[in-house]
Amino acid sequence: MNSENSSSGSFKPVIPVILGPTASGKSEAAVKLAKRIDGEIISADSMQIYQEMQIGTARPTKEEMEGVPHHLVGFVRPDEPFTVADFRKEAYRLIDAILSCGKVPVICGGTGLYINSLIYPYDLEKDNTDPKIRKRLEKEAQTNPDGLYRRLQKVDPVSAEKIHKNNTKRVIRALEIFEATGKTKSEQDEEGREKVSIPYVFKLFMPFMDREELYRRIDKRVDRMIEKGLLVEAEKLDQKYDRSLVSMQAIGYKELYPYFDGNESLEEAIRILKRDTRHFAKRQMTWFRRMQGIEPVEDLNQYDFRKLNQQKED
Repeated sequence: MNSENSSSGSFKPVIPVILGPTASGKSEAAVKLAKRIDGEIISADSMQIYQEMQIGTARPTKEEMEGVPHHLVGFVRPDEPFTVADFRKEAYRLIDAILSCGKVPVICGGTGLYINSLIYPYDLEKDNTDPKIRKRLEKEAQTNPDGLYRRLQKVDPVSAEKIHKNNTKRVIRALEIFEATGKTKSEQDEEGREKVSIPYVFKLFMPFMDREELYRRIDKRVDRMIEKGLLVEAEKLDQKYDRSLVSMQAIGYKELYPYFDGNESLEEAIRILKRDTRHFAKRQMTWFRRMQGIEPVEDLNQYDFRKLNQQKED
């Protein structure tokens, strides 16, 4: 919602959002901005929320944070649930707390659902979950993921068109909603529109770069992850948690399971990890292209966010 303050004249704080695909440089841009405007960063990354998952999720290190406080990173156990509604509730709470200290919240992340939950007025509080249904669908996904996607295409073609067939997590979620409520996810999304008042104005920024350059950065990032100890981190997690968990299906971990099982060479596992990460980045770009009002990161310097948020309603 890259709009100005509401037409009624009520004051709304202006919050910068730096979004983009993995390895695009958004974290570095967010830190640079936060240091310039005395800000604090709120992560909008659905995998960086988990504890014990530092390397594979590319969570910023203490050195990379450069003294800037980072919120909503590394605070959820990999076997604990954390919904989009939970994220929005926590993010809004943090935005208010940071603003009350005279600082500027900076949203940074690449999870489209998280960012959408902040800037669009969807009602996320409906009880449309059923752990039993989800567990059954997750078990089925281990042996017949294509069958699940075909089922989604039949019951909710609108959602199926928006969800990649390899995004098992979202396929399962859409089917769970349908089985639990009798309504499709697309129908519930439509019903939920315009039911929540958004108390902020969000300005969206994204690093832009050539696709081939982005893919080169992704390949180099994967190589650095391996050097930093991704294999050790992933194997410890694999031994501790069930692979069917949402967290354990994150890119950077699931691609290594065939290697751990002795069914694939390390070289092949790394090749697939790089490929899947590039595909993931492409899907992120497709998502962000649907969002309006995104400005280049270079345009950040023209906004004095501290001054904007010190304005009072006349």
